[in-house]
Amino acid sequence: MSARKSEISEALASVESRISKAVLKAGRLRSDVKLIVVTKTFPLTDLEICYELGLREFGENRDQEGSVKALELPSDINWHFQGQIQSNKLKSIATWADVVHSIDNFAHASKLSALSTDLGVSSKEVFIQVSLDTNKSDPSSERGGAWPSELATLTEQILELPSLDLIGLMAVAPLNLSPDLAFEKLFQISSEIRSDFPTVNRISAGMSNDFEAAILHGATHIRIGSQILGLR
Repeated sequence: MSARKSEISEALASVESRISKAVLKAGRLRSDVKLIVVTKTFPLTDLEICYELGLREFGENRDQEGSVKALELPSDINWHFQGQIQSNKLKSIATWADVVHSIDNFAHASKLSALSTDLGVSSKEVFIQVSLDTNKSDPSSERGGAWPSELATLTEQILELPSLDLIGLMAVAPLNLSPDLAFEKLFQISSEIRSDFPTVNRISAGMSNDFEAAILHGATHIRIGSQILGLR
């Protein structure tokens, strides 16, 4: 085993141990939580190691990287796009991303729906990104996201679109709010949406520095990069 493979393998084992402890504390099952390894800025060789170690859920923040890597790696990988969406990149994103975590307005959802339909995609999974920022005058601290007050209408609109399967909400903890409070707030928002739209029941939240708090508050998808692959 190469030194790099050993390094990634040990880091992955550590993360898995932490996930197991967090789900136990939350009274949940390990199978309730999907681990997405965030591979942005890392070379194909690292992604190949992750694949050899059994990982199949890979996350990218930039279309420029994801579109290239997806062509080079096995087809049984599920690719997650989780970066802020630029309208002119949606055509490309539609071709390689299996799951899009960062839909925060109807225009992008509608365009992705049309592109997916044109590509013959029957059902591309999407999350609505919600802003957890407490100051509406601040543009979500540049994290993006629809305001909670907009969610019910946006959810209803997206559920009507063909070729998209709206499965839940995504959020990033704001810089001015502790992860525990942020993800508690997200869980409350998710519960309200789920009461009206039962199929919109998953939560994408938690990254390398806060995934345990996210699991405690119901995260079903966690996005971890540096704790597995290190810093770049």
